[in-house]
Amino acid sequence: MTFMLKRRGVPHILLTTSALAAMACSVLPSAAVAADRLQMTDIATRAAGIGTTDVQRVEAAAVVRLDPTPEVLLLSDYDFIHALWEKASDAGEKLEMVRTAAEKAMSSTVSEDHVQYIASGIHEAYRLDQQRQREKAEAERAARLAKSQVLLTIGITSTPDLLALSDDNFIRAVARHDASGPEVRAAALQALAGEPADWHEFIVNGAREAHRRDVAKELEDLKEKDRKEAERRKEIAARERTAALFRIKPSETMLALTDDNFIRELLRMAAADLHGTELYAEGQRAISSTDPVVWKEYIHTGAGAAYKRDDENRRKKLAEANRKLALQIQAAAENGAVNPHLVAAAKKALAGSDDDVALFLKEDTQYRLKRQSLRVLSGGSEYARQSTADGGKVLLNDSIESTSPLADREDATWVVVPSLGSRAGCYSFESVRKPGHYLRSGKADKNGLRVDIAADDRSAAFRNSATWCPRPLKTGSTGIRKGISFTQPAGITTNWLAPTVKDVYARTDFTFPLPGGVPGEAQPVRTATWQVVMPLAP
Repeated sequence: MTFMLKRRGVPHILLTTSALAAMACSVLPSAAVAADRLQMTDIATRAAGIGTTDVQRVEAAAVVRLDPTPEVLLLSDYDFIHALWEKASDAGEKLEMVRTAAEKAMSSTVSEDHVQYIASGIHEAYRLDQQRQREKAEAERAARLAKSQVLLTIGITSTPDLLALSDDNFIRAVARHDASGPEVRAAALQALAGEPADWHEFIVNGAREAHRRDVAKELEDLKEKDRKEAERRKEIAARERTAALFRIKPSETMLALTDDNFIRELLRMAAADLHGTELYAEGQRAISSTDPVVWKEYIHTGAGAAYKRDDENRRKKLAEANRKLALQIQAAAENGAVNPHLVAAAKKALAGSDDDVALFLKEDTQYRLKRQSLRVLSGGSEYARQSTADGGKVLLNDSIESTSPLADREDATWVVVPSLGSRAGCYSFESVRKPGHYLRSGKADKNGLRVDIAADDRSAAFRNSATWCPRPLKTGSTGIRKGISFTQPAGITTNWLAPTVKDVYARTDFTFPLPGGVPGEAQPVRTATWQVVMPLAP
């Protein structure tokens, strides 16, 4: 018998396992035949989970640069999303929205959600990633330009090394430079005593204002000797400050122009990226007026105010994109119900400043925030921890607390990631102590399958053994979550992740007795229930 699978006019012919086995027996040993039978059964099962077309998959794969090989195109929708997620994770912050949307889709057991992500969701997320990257690049470019404008205003020679400094070190360099006046130095030191937002304000506005005060003081001293010369220098200083906002060093000829023509020359020489800014628009509005007061006001104060609005607008756009991503991460984590640490951090960041949100979104921050600890819910308060001394066995420990040595706390902390076994709504637990090692059901003994940690060998057998599917438990009519149980996917085992006396097993029974009961009385029992709690090693 032959299976004919059609996906929007594209036929794929799959042979039954019996036919394949018969063909293989003549040339393969029995073990290879069995492996081939399992492989073809798996392909047939996965094909049944395909609800998207080849065109949709190729277009989705192009977003993350995944090679759409025939094997990839035959993956189930969920497995295909998992492959997309792995590529997006490798790309880091550039595909943060794509990765987060994939995690949200994988946490759902509804097939329509998987189809929606492949068909359109990944493209919507990618557009948001592109927008955020554009805003981020623009903000970074503007930050470099703001530094060059500070140097130009004060009279410091701009060098790549200076522009590459972090904000605080840049301010220190400005404060130490001989060209900086006392007001600039004082403002720099005051900014350094504050927060990153104070550093940014100094670079965008404070240094320029401090330099203006330095010049004003010099002119005040000069005024007593030569009032006319003092006024001339005041006008030149104002023009040089405004020209610096346009990233222009004005010539002597340009400085001698009338106010309106000086502004026209700034607009003519303005770089293309300044067109459409408040700085440029205010300049256009100024020269459209016939009032000399308007021209002078633009040169002395209007251009600076417009430049500051441009900076605020850039920061606002990036902040909006960042908050949108943080909300998406929070929603995905809440939907999965196994990352309360990430949920709590997202809420805290969103309730804070734009800088708090930006810090939350950093790639290394995101990885650390997926850390959680597993604490026994029923009959004890032990944590599940890996033990290197016991060959990676997962044991229960009731003596670990926040003041314990870091190594012990890391042993009892896990990074929660989408399941290695590509199962919708399921997860894997990576050891913090040993990155790349995962909690899995291992060898069998009299108590069940021993749970330990091992390195991912990328085999289907290992990845299935390292996959755990949460089953939230609720009590009464309140609907309050009491705890979570974890099972392994159907078709592999029906085992529960079970805390026993001092060990952790994958067992077929949900409830089991504990030793130490009083004869003649009901024996104490423990159930396969856990609490996913804040990490012992954040």
